[in-house]
Amino acid sequence: MPMNYQKILDEIYDEIQPELQHGKVADYIPALAEIEKGQFAMTVTLEDGAVYSVGDSTKKFSIQSISKVFTFTLALEIYSKELYKRVGVEPSGNAFNSLVQLEYEHGIPRNPFINAGAIIITDTLITHYKDPDKTLKVLLYFMRKISGNPKLSIDKEVANSEMEYGDRNLALARLMRSFGNFENEVQSTVMTYFNHCAITMSTEELSRAMLFLAFGGIDPVSKKIFISSSKAKRINAMMLTCGHYDASGEFAFHVGLPAKSGVGGGIVATVPGEMSIAVWSPALNKYGNSHAGTLALEMFTTKTGLSIF
Repeated sequence: MPMNYQKILDEIYDEIQPELQHGKVADYIPALAEIEKGQFAMTVTLEDGAVYSVGDSTKKFSIQSISKVFTFTLALEIYSKELYKRVGVEPSGNAFNSLVQLEYEHGIPRNPFINAGAIIITDTLITHYKDPDKTLKVLLYFMRKISGNPKLSIDKEVANSEMEYGDRNLALARLMRSFGNFENEVQSTVMTYFNHCAITMSTEELSRAMLFLAFGGIDPVSKKIFISSSKAKRINAMMLTCGHYDASGEFAFHVGLPAKSGVGGGIVATVPGEMSIAVWSPALNKYGNSHAGTLALEMFTTKTGLSIF
């Protein structure tokens, strides 16, 4: 008997309500500081394109570090194994914006999902496309295709707000440049990074956008191949081991899915061969991951048994 995903999501929606006021929004980014706690949305997209949602599933929010999945996908397609000369594939075990670890490891970021790693990935894309604006256009084109929304856009207020308070990210970039691991102008590269973090999407759009990674690099609805199965496997592995910064192990332990979080309160996840999931609730736990979103995904894998373990 097939599972009733709508019933399961409705149950999660009811059970998660007491958790929605726990945690705090990303107040170190002024444009995100005023976002109201208590909001919640969750969407599941299946192989045939069927969509199940609860909450504010069409409401757009800043995807923040979830964009790192998509920039990593583009860079991996372009550079393949050469990419790993500039960024590692190991969990960090430290805060996502740690300067100490980067200094200790001679300017090679531990993985593509910490801030330094995502800035390096952005740097590699700018080198390839030879221009920050073209890099953003290519990324937006890709994300519009995989999400099914040709009007995805960047919230410039959020991007500018991040740049205004972006000293630590600029410091990460300059530290990497001091070790010879940087190819483009620091200011414009970091601004490009902030721009792609400031793309706004809903859980319905994000869940749809992740479907190709749940099915070996092929969108099962359009049948379009976006990336090889071996590269899709590596992206999923990176999400499992590094997708939640220094809480990645804890997330794998409790939820058991490849996933990536963002400080805008979103989390995307894949159930390989089954579905893609997106959840949003803006109040964050101490690691910078959505408090209610993390619990909702744990509830989902508990109720459905859909874990990779």
